[in-house]
Amino acid sequence: MTNRKALVVGIDYYEHLDPLRGCSADARSVHGVLARHGTAARKANFKAPQALFSEDKYSRVTKRQLREAVTELFLGSHEIALFYFAGHGFIDKGDGFLCASDTQDGSDGLGLNEIFNIARASPSTNKIIVLDSCHGGVAGNPQPGDRSAKIDHGFTILTASTELQYAHEANGTGLFTNLLVDALEGAAANVLGDITPGSVYAHIDQSLGPWAKQRPVFKTNVDAFVSLRQVESPVSHSELLEITTIFPTSDHRINLDPAYEPIRFEEQKKNPLIPPPDPEKNRIFAILQDYRAVDLVRPVGAKHMYDAAMTSQACELTRLGKHYHRLVKSDLV
Repeated sequence: MTNRKALVVGIDYYEHLDPLRGCSADARSVHGVLARHGTAARKANFKAPQALFSEDKYSRVTKRQLREAVTELFLGSHEIALFYFAGHGFIDKGDGFLCASDTQDGSDGLGLNEIFNIARASPSTNKIIVLDSCHGGVAGNPQPGDRSAKIDHGFTILTASTELQYAHEANGTGLFTNLLVDALEGAAANVLGDITPGSVYAHIDQSLGPWAKQRPVFKTNVDAFVSLRQVESPVSHSELLEITTIFPTSDHRINLDPAYEPIRFEEQKKNPLIPPPDPEKNRIFAILQDYRAVDLVRPVGAKHMYDAAMTSQACELTRLGKHYHRLVKSDLV
């Protein structure tokens, strides 16, 4: 059974503040993508994440409800306790607030300092806070009089914008959350299909480009690899471990020949200059093709691996391939 806990909140309805649109839908998207891994087995990830969606006055989320839900999230010891919020954010005198449906002026919202104090008391290994709200980048900043900029051990913060920026929408959905979901669905996956908070940030930051009016903020203090979700990868773990066998050194080139390619056209079968497929070479070539799919290998002297084999060219590791070659050699994957 999964030992991950998540609270997902999306608030569109506000009694005193301007209503929002899309926050509840964004939260539903995040809720859906977090629930299960993206592998063929569809195993539970954050099993049955708690959700608070406010779309109208009949589904309002009060400050009390929000505080109680946050408190419940950080009870007990879990591998990951993740809090996602989409809604109004407010900043006052350097302190940040998340606005519930009954918030009157912003400064009476649920304080980020209070949330952090609740999370600090949690025995969970990793506390992850994701905010799609204006001024969210203030989260984790030192308080007045405190010159340290320390993020507590085990904390990761990912926000849609800096403390001085607004979180923008595009086509009825939060720009940040749209990219967040895209990242979690696989756009930020590594070679083995793992998606980390750092890779999610990198995907969002790169997708926004250098001239975007909002910049995501990423703050973390962890000492171990944290995978938020897994998706299918063309390369299995067992295949990746073969990289140091197939390539004895990171600079090794494999001299391909037609025997590596298992498929033959009729005219090729009749050509005595083309050797028949070799089962062991075919097995290796299948792995090389999987490596190629995730940019670990490139053909030399040809555009495609098939052409490289049929014209007796070579293939070699890319920079990324050399990186994973080092990881496998060092028993780090």
